[in-house]
Amino acid sequence: MPLPPVFYHYFCTPLPYTRTLLLQEKIHQLQLAARRSSSHHDILLLLEHRPVYTSGRRQTEQELHAERARLTSIGAEFAVAARGGQLTYHGPGQLVGYPLLDLARTSPPIGIRDYICVMQKMIQSYLLLTHGITHVPSDHTGVFLDPVTKIASIGVQVRHRLTTHGFAINVTKEPLEWFGQVVACGLVDVKAGCIAEAKGKNTRVEDVVPGIVDAFGTLYGRDMVKLYPQNAGELGEAILALEEDALAAGEWLNAPSPN
Repeated sequence: MPLPPVFYHYFCTPLPYTRTLLLQEKIHQLQLAARRSSSHHDILLLLEHRPVYTSGRRQTEQELHAERARLTSIGAEFAVAARGGQLTYHGPGQLVGYPLLDLARTSPPIGIRDYICVMQKMIQSYLLLTHGITHVPSDHTGVFLDPVTKIASIGVQVRHRLTTHGFAINVTKEPLEWFGQVVACGLVDVKAGCIAEAKGKNTRVEDVVPGIVDAFGTLYGRDMVKLYPQNAGELGEAILALEEDALAAGEWLNAPSPN
């Protein structure tokens, strides 16, 4: 039998990170409950975040205490995430993708390493076919323009073979100054790059969305269907509530405040 489609939704307003974590958890619980009758949907959330630094689940509060104080003082939020990986940044100008998929839909189920590998190839394929941007191989997870310039990051969590978290692609130059405040992903000699810099011309996040949706469907072998929250029951209500919260949060800083 063919696999069911993946429903995708793009949020137009940058989202608060912690509230977005709660939405992922809500979807995870809805999927678990509906899985018994095989009526659960696979979802791809595409969005930008308000400026935020996030840590991985293996980092301790003792390690992060000083960094938390410093990074919040320059105008960003700080949150501990349940994904793999280390300290990183998310913010406007960066397209974040949260696939919430059931890896057990195939027989045999997709392994975590294969899932991440396909995600990495999906980003590489999109960059090459849409922008003519080539990557270089790296021993590190993510996508690199050269040995010291990283354009995309990957960090996932899998519970009960249901995925959360995902990938982030730097589109505009706006995230680069924020990345410069930290050693992102623990890679001391690596800097952040972006599509706009690699192409030498401005690119908007919303313009990247259609190509990523197409590449995701192609590489994972799934039909992609736009989600309409007003017709999506409890899931749609949660999405609309988050969009209202994002609008109510108001403006955000475009660059770090001077220390």
